[in-house]
Amino acid sequence: MSKVSNRTKIATALVGALALASSNLVVANPLADVQKADSKIHADAAASQQKVDKYFDQAQDMLFEYGSVADERESLKSYNDYVAGLVADQQKTMDAIQTDINGVDRLRQGVVPLMFKMVDALEQFVQLDLPFNTQVRTERVENLKTLLNTAEVTLAEKYRLILDAYSIEREYGNFVAVNTGKLAIDGKEVLVDFFQLGRVALYAQSLDQKTAWMYDADAKTWNKLEDSYLRDITKGIRIARKQGALDLFALPIPAAETAQ
Repeated sequence: MSKVSNRTKIATALVGALALASSNLVVANPLADVQKADSKIHADAAASQQKVDKYFDQAQDMLFEYGSVADERESLKSYNDYVAGLVADQQKTMDAIQTDINGVDRLRQGVVPLMFKMVDALEQFVQLDLPFNTQVRTERVENLKTLLNTAEVTLAEKYRLILDAYSIEREYGNFVAVNTGKLAIDGKEVLVDFFQLGRVALYAQSLDQKTAWMYDADAKTWNKLEDSYLRDITKGIRIARKQGALDLFALPIPAAETAQ
């Protein structure tokens, strides 16, 4: 074989090798592009999944928060309804109180004259009653008359004190009492024991137990008792002072139609 032929073969072999190499390069480029695209798709899918997971978590948080807000709203609504009921009830109470306040002036207009009449009636009663504890009872009435014209004492307190005075007067008729004092007889003052049988009768006996009198409410005088009553009145005084045992004693009393 000639040198030319060998050179030709060598050249041909080189050209073939270059062609094959070129062919391999052309095939390799599209495959790399596909691999790159596939990697990008996976990366984008992963990123999208992360976004989806993030939005899902946010949606779950918002749903939970919404549920909490809804529950709180229902709780607040129930509480507001309860408070509204209380307010309505309080308003009714306030309206009733206001009605009472509006009637206070009318009540005051009626009570004040009544209290003055009650004190006047009490004063007349003391003057017409049996003359026992006269000074104390008269002072009590005078204090009430002064009290009615005192601005520092409330209307309710004035009324209460008047009722207390009436209660005291009522109790006087329920007990037996003995008090030592002076009795004016025939222009002279005599030391005596006043013996009170409630409001039925009032007696007086000298301290030497030798003379006794009974008060005449109609004539407003003291009438001398017969000596036969001295022992009984002495017994009654001792019993009232708890110096003797309970026992019967006989004393004259005013007739029923004239008794005070």
